[in-house]
Amino acid sequence: MLNHTGEKTHKCTICNKTFTQSCSLQSHLNIHTGERPYKCTICNKTFTQSGSLQTHLRIHTGERRYKCIICNKTFTRSGSLQSHLRIHTGERPYKCTICNKTFTRPGSLQSHLRIHTGERPYKCTICNKTFTRSGSLHSHLKIHTGERPYKCTICNKTFMQSGNLHSHLRIHTGERPYSCTICNKKFTQSGSLHYHLGIHAGERPHKCTICNKTFMRSGHLHSHLGIHSGDRP
Repeated sequence: MLNHTGEKTHKCTICNKTFTQSCSLQSHLNIHTGERPYKCTICNKTFTQSGSLQTHLRIHTGERRYKCIICNKTFTRSGSLQSHLRIHTGERPYKCTICNKTFTRPGSLQSHLRIHTGERPYKCTICNKTFTRSGSLHSHLKIHTGERPYKCTICNKTFMQSGNLHSHLRIHTGERPYSCTICNKKFTQSGSLHYHLGIHAGERPHKCTICNKTFMRSGHLHSHLGIHSGDRP
């Protein structure tokens, strides 16, 4: 039933996320149950929501109707374009209240917060590995299935995710659209630029709770924790 007041009265009993419509809640529950009833007839990829399937189909049709007026990068979704524009503007309006790390999207902040809380609600039914995001679990499952549906038309290298293919193509094109405003160094990926900017800022947001040593990347902190636990593979 449509809620005309805009009040989010429908609440997920698993993660407490709220919705204005009961049908939106029902679609959301597919994330927790693992149900993916919407299937692409071209590559057999499945989705929890029909809208996600419709967006995915643009990968096969090549339709990328949303274009950045600054670097000409194109997107299949308007929301992706809006998030991308923040790379150029430097806007990162979503801030972690624990470590002060900032993000361009609210979903990225919510996923990040699970680093601090330790919450990993998405579990692989094959190897029991857990994840902070449903998308990470879905990508992980391809390791078990061996599925690599995204193929480079130039060198035939295959990928598990479309984003990895898109980034890979820049090796062939030489495109490096992300530029540092301080030293003008260019990068193929926005994440590489963000990490690089931390070098200029001296930012080390990831802190060991045992010895207080700080790190620029969460992966470096995770490796460091092996010193304290004795787990050094």
